[in-house]
Amino acid sequence: MRSELSATSTVFEANRARGAVSFDVHARDGVTRRGALHESGSLRVRFPSPETDGLSGVFINTAGGVAGGDRFDIEISAAEATRLTLTTAAAEKIYRAPGAASQINIALKAGAGAHLAWLPQETILFDRARVQRCFDIELDEAASLLLCEIVVFGRTAMGERMEQGGFVDRWRLRRGGRLVFAETVRLDGNIGAKLAGSAVAKGGAAIGTALIVPGDEALLDRLRDVSDSFAGEVGISAWNGFAMARFCAQDAARLRADMMAVLARTGAALPRLWLN
Repeated sequence: MRSELSATSTVFEANRARGAVSFDVHARDGVTRRGALHESGSLRVRFPSPETDGLSGVFINTAGGVAGGDRFDIEISAAEATRLTLTTAAAEKIYRAPGAASQINIALKAGAGAHLAWLPQETILFDRARVQRCFDIELDEAASLLLCEIVVFGRTAMGERMEQGGFVDRWRLRRGGRLVFAETVRLDGNIGAKLAGSAVAKGGAAIGTALIVPGDEALLDRLRDVSDSFAGEVGISAWNGFAMARFCAQDAARLRADMMAVLARTGAALPRLWLN
C-alpha cells in the first residue's frame, strides 16, 4: 500500500501545471505598443481591443485554476511614457494542495512617465489550499502605479469557507532604486479560526489591498470622500510617496464594491471584465 501511495504522489508531482508570460511595451508616436512576448505552459495573455493611446492585457490560465505544486511566473516591463492595464479573464481559483504549495511570482517594472495598472479579479482560496505569492515591483521616480489585489478565503455565497491551509503573500516595491515598501503576510494552519479573531478579520472572508503611486494627502481626501458608502472595513493612509487602502469584508461582493468605489476616486478606468 505504501509503495502505491508513493507512486501516486510521484505521478501527482510530475503532473503539475507550469505557466509563464513575459513581455514589454514601448511607446511609438504617443501610442503604447507591445514588444517581445513569451508564453509557455498554461498561462496566456491576450490584448482584446485597440485603444487610443494605452494598451490592455488579459491573462488566461488554461489549466482552469491553480493546484498544489503548480508554478506561474509573470514578468512585465513598461517602458518610458507607456500606459498599460492588466487584468484576468476570471477569478483565479487556488485548490487544495496535498503536497507542495503552489507558487505565483509577479515582477512588474515601469519606466519614467509610464503608468501601469495591475487590476486582476479576485483570487479565491479553497479549503486546504496552500500558495506562496511574490510581487517584485520596480518603478522609476516618475512612473505611476495602480495595483489592487483581492483574496477570498472560500466562496461564502456557496456555503464554502477556508478552514485549513497556507497563504504567504510577499510584496516588495522599489521606487527610483530605493525600497519604499516591504511586507510579507503569512496565514497558515487553522486559517478560519485566525480570521475569526477581532484583531485579524473579525470573521471576514475577504481581504484586499490597493497600492497607488504616487499618493499624497490630497489623494487621501478624495478616497475618504466615499467612506460613508463602505460595506466593510477600509483603512487608507499614505507614506513614502504612495497611498494604500486596506480592505476587509464579510464576503467578496462587499469588498469588491468597496474596492471599486476607491478605484473610481483615483480616476482609473476599470477593465470591462470587472463590470460584467
